[in-house]
Amino acid sequence: MQYKAFILKYTEIALKGKNRGFFEQALLKQIRRQLSACAGSFQVTHTGGRVYVAGEEFDFDETVAALKRVFGVTAICPAVTFQRDGNGKLPDIDALSALAVSFLGELYPSLQTQTEDDTQRTFKVKCRRVDKTYPLTSMETDAHIGEQLLTAYPGLKVDVHRPEILLQIELREQVNIYAETIKGPGGMPVGTSGKAVLLLSGGIDSPVAGYLTAKRGVQLEAVYFHAPPYTSERAKQKVKDLAKIIASYTGGVRLHVVNFTDIQMYIYETCPHDELTVIMRRYMMRIAEQIALDAEAHGLVTGESIAQVASQTMQALVVTNEVVTQLPVYRPLAAFDKQEIIEISEAIGAFEISTLPYEDCCTIFVAKHPVTRPRAEVIRKHEELLSEKIDTLVREAMDGKEVIEVTA
Repeated sequence: MQYKAFILKYTEIALKGKNRGFFEQALLKQIRRQLSACAGSFQVTHTGGRVYVAGEEFDFDETVAALKRVFGVTAICPAVTFQRDGNGKLPDIDALSALAVSFLGELYPSLQTQTEDDTQRTFKVKCRRVDKTYPLTSMETDAHIGEQLLTAYPGLKVDVHRPEILLQIELREQVNIYAETIKGPGGMPVGTSGKAVLLLSGGIDSPVAGYLTAKRGVQLEAVYFHAPPYTSERAKQKVKDLAKIIASYTGGVRLHVVNFTDIQMYIYETCPHDELTVIMRRYMMRIAEQIALDAEAHGLVTGESIAQVASQTMQALVVTNEVVTQLPVYRPLAAFDKQEIIEISEAIGAFEISTLPYEDCCTIFVAKHPVTRPRAEVIRKHEELLSEKIDTLVREAMDGKEVIEVTA
């Protein structure tokens, strides 16, 4: 089957009431952006709650892969379309039936050689008559086309409950015929829900957290805490590669690389070792919040999952949150278990990169027996040991940060 068009469906956007147009235009923008990187030429139009993509000389698999990276799209339906005749009329029922017979025979060539003695394939015709001027009802259209298909292909039989083949026909401004539905990512178009800064490490969790946040329409910037020579340039490249995966969905990620070595070593030399992770995390959050404020972002995003490690107990998260005073902290993975996170990581193509053996600065300085139930007043008291020097180190880290524009 040589498809020349796709019908893209969306659901959540259709519930936006008076703001619906804003979300639809954002969706069209993201579709065009994704398709711009594909071979071929495309025309993207929108009418009647459907997005139509008509293409010439495109690679089917490449195009579908691109459309599956558009948040907001819930279904991708490769289709054939037929325009109205010169008098503005849709095909009559006999012509429509002939189109359906031809379409199904081309999509499933084996039907043309099957007989009643072969294992029959079940099917159902589902017509949606949006144009109410069409002389037959949807059910009448279903019945007539179904009868013609049974006559043309003896290897078919009707099953209206669980058909193997669901032939869908839409009578709109044009006729749309399709029988395949590829699941889209869902969510909301990127850029419709503001901006956030993702704390991106080289692990499995944070890229997944970024993906899920972007899926809700949030544009992302990211901050990575680099600690040379304890973390290598390969660890930094690993994070850039993970940012690139997120950028394939969002269109781009501005990555802020902060040299955390001096801050980390000063904390290591000054504070109790069982509190190292919590105190280091608090300073990361302080720096990330300032980066977010400078970027006019609306929150921070982390990959923390409750009780996954010592620094992610409920008590530790309370203590970590304490230092973020002006913005909310979003933790989309809070209630996920590790296997659920891994499955998403694999699905978006991040798992293989995330498991490369190049450690980030957090894993290098993990204490042997980290505190799991830190108390804020105790942590604040030990942070006082750092004196004003820590503020100087934070300013130097901010002033010397590297900004990398990561594109898809």
